[in-house]
Amino acid sequence: MSSNIQALCRAVADNTSYDAFTPTFTAQQWETLASYLQPSDIAVGQILIDQGARDRTLFFIESGALSVHLMGDKGQMQLAVVNAGSVVGEGSFFSRLPRSANVVATGAGRVWRLTAIRFAELSNRQPGLALELTLALGAVIAKRMLNKLKRVAVT
Repeated sequence: MSSNIQALCRAVADNTSYDAFTPTFTAQQWETLASYLQPSDIAVGQILIDQGARDRTLFFIESGALSVHLMGDKGQMQLAVVNAGSVVGEGSFFSRLPRSANVVATGAGRVWRLTAIRFAELSNRQPGLALELTLALGAVIAKRMLNKLKRVAVT
């Protein structure tokens, strides 16, 4: 692979969590996907997802850790910690509903963003790749929904 998406590929391949993001992309498909993504370095405390916001951006985590938490009447409640090789933002991506939780970086790292507009372009130009991405994201949601403690962490 020629682009800098190699580290994300490794993180996804190395992720052994119960809700792992496991697409069956070839090296060429990863390269193609990279052209639709925007890499971003993240700092400790940086907010990636703001509870209640109307945004459908997906975040693929190359490195670092993210805390998923709810703000409620009694303050902040942590729902999950999501690590390298996983994804956040899948709930609003599919539902088009406001964000259900906050997602904040707990460690410096790097994420790759996929906006809804770029996904629409991907779907039109690379339908097979978009389908595999959608199925892999759907699997993440299904796994998170099966775990009662993590169900509310679908962002």
